[in-house]
Amino acid sequence: MAVPILAILNTDDEIWHILKSGNFNGAVLQKFSSITDLCSQWHEKDLLIVAIISQAEIMGSYGISIRAFLQKKGMPLIPFFIITTYANENMKTVSLNAGVTDVFVSPVQLNSLEIRINFCIANWSLINSNFQRNEIKAYKIFSVKRLFDIVFAGTALLILSPILLIVILAVSIESKGPVFYYSLRVGTGYKIFKFFKFRSMYINADQRLKDLKHLNQYNIDDLDNKLPIDESPVLCDWCLESGVKCRYPVYADNYHWCEKKYSILKKASANAAFIKIKDDPRVTKVGRFLRNTSIDELPQLVNVLIGDMSIVGNRPLPLYEAEKLTTDKYALRFMAPAGITGLWQVEKRGKGDMSEEERLMLDNDYAMNHSFFYDIWLILKTIPALFQKESV
Repeated sequence: MAVPILAILNTDDEIWHILKSGNFNGAVLQKFSSITDLCSQWHEKDLLIVAIISQAEIMGSYGISIRAFLQKKGMPLIPFFIITTYANENMKTVSLNAGVTDVFVSPVQLNSLEIRINFCIANWSLINSNFQRNEIKAYKIFSVKRLFDIVFAGTALLILSPILLIVILAVSIESKGPVFYYSLRVGTGYKIFKFFKFRSMYINADQRLKDLKHLNQYNIDDLDNKLPIDESPVLCDWCLESGVKCRYPVYADNYHWCEKKYSILKKASANAAFIKIKDDPRVTKVGRFLRNTSIDELPQLVNVLIGDMSIVGNRPLPLYEAEKLTTDKYALRFMAPAGITGLWQVEKRGKGDMSEEERLMLDNDYAMNHSFFYDIWLILKTIPALFQKESV
């Protein structure tokens, strides 16, 4: 008779020690090195996995995306729990909508874990039927649009290959480091994926924050005393207050920095109440050109080929923005395909007067009205919009 197994992912020593001390209806705890390792052993050894516990940030790589990954691999639907360092009500709502059974916030109590996990395992058939009735159905790109995406992206990469090679060479010559980087984005149906771009910043971007000490609201002096910059990225105030590692990193091989921190600094520097950063020391000269011409976006054609994005759709959002948009009013935008270009880029690019509310309403409008011929019209409108200068 197969032994029931409680699969454990990504746990640190403290959480692992707590879990090992528990009694989970006779299930044996087994650590797996990755979600791929779990699926492989599950299938090859015909394991009786009764539940999965993952220690992760909700919007991180071992968070809600695990549920979609298991579904894509055709694995049995079983209880999935997340132990996280931080979770507000919106993030918990996103988790439940994505099919997560429950979320526990550290520090966790063993008794609470045992009661909730054992209850869900014992009553899973009833809980599972409720999940299946209430689960949000992710948008699926219709075949004509998907075929167009593949042909368009493949042809564009082939035609633009000389330009891509020049960019790769220019980025490599100007500064050391990887040519490409990725950040995590939330796309269709709250799916999290790796969003690729050409690197436009120096790899030690966070160290260069020290050149911006005049923006004193960010307390960069304090950060220098609390964090060894050469080992970890500068943390934003939210991560510092929560006492956790960076929850919104941008990755370039072994280098990473906080995307939320950079976004806020960029917005602050554009505000008349602050001293403008004429030459942001973190952005390379080649990178500034790539941004102003939108060439840094070209690697997203690979995202299109993979199927994470479409040519036309609503722009996938950074994790810290997506976690706030869980109400019915805003969640509609995530039911449309994620895209490289879309309605709000065409309507507002270069004007600099677009509020977040306007952008979200345009996203909702696209979600409700998009079609193949509408996409073609937007692509044609995108071409002149590319030549409108925008500070990005």
